[in-house]
Amino acid sequence: MRKRSHVNDEEAEVNMTPMLDIVFIMLIFFIVTATFIRETGFDVSRPDPNQEEQQTKSARPILIQINAQNEIFLDRRRVDVRSVQANVQKRLAEDPNTAAIIQTARKASTGTMAQVMDQVRLAGAGLSLAPLAEDAEQ
Repeated sequence: MRKRSHVNDEEAEVNMTPMLDIVFIMLIFFIVTATFIRETGFDVSRPDPNQEEQQTKSARPILIQINAQNEIFLDRRRVDVRSVQANVQKRLAEDPNTAAIIQTARKASTGTMAQVMDQVRLAGAGLSLAPLAEDAEQ
């Protein structure tokens, strides 16, 4: 094989102008013919700040705690399982939007927790469950 010693000074050039014209025309065509869809969603209506403060003050939940000795505390006051329903109904009469939070220790009896849950449901309150903090169990 013989090496070429001379270099061809003429290089083939591709004229890009017609291709760019076609690309821009297609882009304009697709933009004009595209249908813009308004995505469905929901409108957020922000409450008045004064109204929000009133709701947070009145929305104090009913806190029911069951410790490891199966003692029941309603709003930090010791109560019997039979009086849970009456106390919850009393709080619901004051604020119907109040929910009950039952905090249970790990060593508490499941039966006690079920009885308290039944009493809260009979009273008609919303119900949430949460673990009792370790330091509050003793």
